[in-house]
This record gives sequence, structure tokens and C-alpha cells, in this order.
Amino acid sequence: MRRLRLTTTFALVSLVAMSALGAALVLATSHLLQRQALSEAARTAQAWVLAGVEREVPEDTLRTGDLPPALSQHLDAVFTPRPGSTLLGIRLWTGHGVLVYDSSSAGAGGRGAASTLRAPADTAPARAVADPQRLADAIRRVSAQSSAAVVTAVDSNGHTAAALDVYVPVLYGRTSPSAVAEVLLSYDETAAAIRQATRTVLWVTAGGLALLFVLLFRTVHRASRRLRTQASENARLALLDPLTGLPNRRLFNDRLDRAAAVSARSGLPLGVLLLDIDRFKDVNDTLGHPRGDALLVEVAARLRRTIRDADTVARLGGDEFAILLPVVESVAAAEQFAGRVRQVFDDPFDLEGMALHVDTSIGLAVLPEHADDVTTLMARADIAMYTAKAAGVGVATYAGQDAVHDATSRLILLGDLRAALGRSDELHLHYQPKVDLRTGRVVGLEALLRWQHPTLGNIPPADFIPVAERTGLMQQVTARVLTLVGAQMAAWRDEDGPQSQLPVAVNLSARNLLEPELDLFVADLLRTHRISPSLLELEITESALVEDPARAIAMLRKLTALGLTVAVDDFGIGNTSMSQLGTMPLRTLKIDRSFVTNLVDNEAGPVLVKAIVDLAHEFGLLAVAEGVESPEVIERLRAMGCDVAQGFHWSRPVPPAQVPDVVRRLSAQDPPGRPAAAPQRTPRPPG
Repeated sequence: MRRLRLTTTFALVSLVAMSALGAALVLATSHLLQRQALSEAARTAQAWVLAGVEREVPEDTLRTGDLPPALSQHLDAVFTPRPGSTLLGIRLWTGHGVLVYDSSSAGAGGRGAASTLRAPADTAPARAVADPQRLADAIRRVSAQSSAAVVTAVDSNGHTAAALDVYVPVLYGRTSPSAVAEVLLSYDETAAAIRQATRTVLWVTAGGLALLFVLLFRTVHRASRRLRTQASENARLALLDPLTGLPNRRLFNDRLDRAAAVSARSGLPLGVLLLDIDRFKDVNDTLGHPRGDALLVEVAARLRRTIRDADTVARLGGDEFAILLPVVESVAAAEQFAGRVRQVFDDPFDLEGMALHVDTSIGLAVLPEHADDVTTLMARADIAMYTAKAAGVGVATYAGQDAVHDATSRLILLGDLRAALGRSDELHLHYQPKVDLRTGRVVGLEALLRWQHPTLGNIPPADFIPVAERTGLMQQVTARVLTLVGAQMAAWRDEDGPQSQLPVAVNLSARNLLEPELDLFVADLLRTHRISPSLLELEITESALVEDPARAIAMLRKLTALGLTVAVDDFGIGNTSMSQLGTMPLRTLKIDRSFVTNLVDNEAGPVLVKAIVDLAHEFGLLAVAEGVESPEVIERLRAMGCDVAQGFHWSRPVPPAQVPDVVRRLSAQDPPGRPAAAPQRTPRPPG
């Protein structure tokens, strides 16, 4: 059965309650007025007894019941009803119930003459004797009001009238009554007044309760309407993301289920795109959550403008969005749409006057091409998104069980890497020497991280460093590397070997430069291990400079203020501008190994390497070549004026214990006629 609305329920309940209240109020008022009338009648009757009986009739006469005729006639004159008087008659009774006087027998000495007013046979005044109970109450001096009763009197003409019959004790100033007087008073006017007062109370009460009902009903109606509106709004908000106004995960899943049911009936495929913002955590950490929220709002607005009317874009949580395509022509058509979605990230986002470039990774899965149900469809779209992020391709379509295996392997690798960071026996460093091309002497070392997995053996950095970069573990990895380097440099200093005064280079990622307290961590490390800042070099990639140049340069200046040197690693494959090279506090430019390995076989190789070497020298920087593996490459680099090189030609990365021997061996192979000074260049002050 349908539940009643709040206002209907209130109306029914309040009407019943107010009707009962009004009826009770009217009845109580009527009863109170009647009691008041009886009380007033008792006082009037007592006044008549005091004035007409106690003053006119001797006490002995009433006690004996022997009333002289003369006195009876006198009483007839006293108690004869007069116009305007409420007195209708009076009777006098002895304490034993003997009638002494009855004013209704006036003219016959109170003894049975034709009465001018008599009570009907069924009323107390018509009885030959007094009402025993009321007479006894009067003798015991119970309240006179309790002895008053409403009766119906009939005059000699047969007219009826309401009357009050009151039994009053005759006291003569004592506490014990000598007799009882029965006084009959007119009640018609009083009854009419009570009825009028009751009607007035009835109308006032009805009107007041009606007004109260209207006011309460309006209040409840408005409150009910507000509650319904609020409930409707809450239901709507429960399905929407409060920040962006987009459908949330719950509403998206509901629409996905409906679309899947339609797809099953029609046979038309549907598509799901999952996307998240690359490195969104960096935006929150560096620019603050308000700007991160502003970015999400702007992304939502752009996505909303991109989709069709039938499509749904939702925010699933954090920086993860989803797009439902209820109908797609094919996987290829869905891929084209995903490409258009990714294009909305091409233009920078304006965050309170700051232009911010962000990318996204999008995963696509199509039903029934890639899954049989919506749960599997979402899981495989998520796998595709992870694949796009890992490969850096922007958009990826689910590619079968191999993708599942790869994603699972990456998740397992991530968990193992977290565990390795908590242990001291898996992550360790190898060192590769840097050689001065003029003297052949070792002028520095580069620290390279190695992971000896307990079951998988040696895992190359190319396999686990990207995982750390994408998942936010890079800060912990870099902190572990710097800690290991600091401890090793302190140990070498104490050994006082040939490697003790060699600077060591450590690679930093783009995420590291966005850490607000990186300089404090490095300063504490130098202080703890008593390391000269000039012996620690930090290598950064070009991507770290391109993503957020202002913050990167600010952090580099803090680090160089400590006395450290900075090198740009893998130079030539990024987008570093000439203006950035002029403003950054750099000491070294490292030529990417892809140029060095093509130096002999590729005609363009020498031109590119020479250009980078000259560029470095123009900015007062050292030029360092990576990946040197043959004497021919060494000779070409020397001819171009390259300062330093490193590679397998001299030594592979070796454990710390082998570094002293490698340094001694390479330093003993000084080419004849070469100056022994290490390469030194004075970089131009950043402008």
C-alpha cells in the first residue's frame, strides 16, 4: 500500500487531535460555567436563608416543626416571587425530614394552598419528604454547592422552566444546623448565558484551532516541500561528482549496465575509455590542491565539450576519468575518438594565470570485442590505460592476455621494489669511471643503481626505474642512492685510496627536482658523512628541465649554493632551449650515447656531436660523451675537443670494492705527451 505523504498524514492527525482538543476545551468550559452557576446559586440561596429564615423564624420553631399561622403568612410575604427576582420558592425541613414550611402553598399558611409554581412529579421538590441524601449532606454541612441540582419547574399554567434546587443548612450562628432550607431559584437566564458562553467558546476555539491548523499546515507543507527538494537534490548529488559536476562512479556504472543491456539486444558494440592525468600528484604536491582541483574542473569541462550527447563522461575518483560510448562502429572508430580526446590536452591549462601543460594516458576496451561483461570490460580498459602510461604512447587499446601478463608483472615488480627499499641487501651501487680524453686519467665516477632480486636475479635499471618514476617511488629510490653514495664516499675517504678525491655523479629524476626539501636532504647527507660538496655531482635529464623550468632552476640554484655541481644528462634528445642553458647553474653537458655510437658509421653523427661540444664550450661547460666502446670513437671525440668520456672501452660499471683497482689501472695508462691536468672550465654565470 502506498505510504501517505507527510502533509496528508499531518493533516489527518492534526485534524483529529485538534477536534478532540476543541471538544475537550468546549466541554471543560461548559462544565466550569455550570459549576460556577451552581456555586453562585448556593451563595444566593444562603443569602435568602440568612435574611429570610434565620432572622424571621425562631430556632425553636424550626426545631419543633410548629410554625404559627401568623409567622407562616409573614414568610409567605417574604418569599413570594417578585419580578426580577431569581427566587421561585422555599421549603423548610427539620433535621429529621419533616416539612415545616412550603412557599408554594402561599395563602394557606404554607400548608397546601394552590401553588403558583410546582415541580413535576419526577423531581425532588415535588416529593412529600426531602431528598434523604441531600438532606443528610446539608445536616453534615457538606458544601452547599454539592447540594445544588438543576431541576425542571412547572408553574400553574403548565409552563416549564429550568430551576436550581439548593439545600442550605440553617445554623443560627452555630456549627450544627437546626433545620434545612430547600431554596428553588430560577435558572433559565443562567442556562441561556452558559449556552451563549459555550457557543462563543466553541466558535473562538474552532476559529483559533482552524487558524493554528492553517499555519501549522503551511509550515509543514513548506518543510515537506523543502525536504522533498533536498532529498531530490541529495539523490542527484549522490550520483554526481561534487567537484566537477560530472557523473560519479555509481552513475557511470549504472549507465554502463544499461548500455550493455542495449548492446546485447542490438548487437552493436560499445566502448569504454579510461584516462588519467600524467603526474597529477606532482601538480598537487608542487602547486597545491586548490590548483589541482582547478585543473580537474577544466579537464572535465574540456571532456564534456568533446563527447557526443549520447556519451557519458564521468570522474571515477582522483584524476581518473571515464567515457562511455554507448554505440561505436568499430574498434578503429573508438580509437579515433580516443585520439580526439587526447587532443584536448594539447593546449595549456590556465590555472590562475599560470599556463600548465599536462598529458593524459587513455586505455580503450570495446564490448564484446575485448570482454563479455562490463566488469571485465572495465578491468581491461584499465590494463590498456596502464599500458599507454608505461609505453608513453598516450592511447592504447586492450591487446589480449599478453597485456594482462605485462601489467601483472609490473604490479608484482612494483611490490617487490617497495619491499627491496625496506631491505638492505637487494639495492646496491656500481660505479663507472669518467676519463679525461686529454690525459687518460680518471676524473670522476658515476653511481649506477643495481637490483639483485632474490628470485629473479639481476634486474636492469631500464626495467624498474620507469616503474618507480610512474608510481611515485622515485623519491625513495633517489634517497636510497644518495645515502649509499654518501656512505661509500666516506668509506673511500677513510681508506685514502686513489678514488677518495674523485667526484661522484648521481642521477636525479624530474620528480626529484620538484621535491621542496631536496636541498635540505642533500645538505644533511653532506654534513653527516663529512663530504666536500665539490665531490658530489648531480645529473639531471632534459625532461626535468622542460616540465617545470622555473621550479627546476630554483632547486638547482639551491643545490649549487651548497657547493655541488650539476650536469645535464642525455643532452641532444630533449627540448632544452638555448635560453635555459644560459640561465641554469650547470657545469657539464653529457652527450647522449645514441649520438656517440653513431659517430663512426653515421655521416650525421660527427656533425651533431661537434655541434654539442661547441655549444657546451660556448657556455663554459664541460662536454662529456657516454657509451664510448672503441678507440676510433675516442680519437674522433678528441679531435672534436670533447673533454671527458665514459664507456665500456675503459670499464663496465663495477662494485665499490673494484673501483680502486680500476682507477689505478686506468691512471697508469696515461698517453705519452698528454698534460696531466684534469679538465677545468669556468661556466658562465647564469643570466
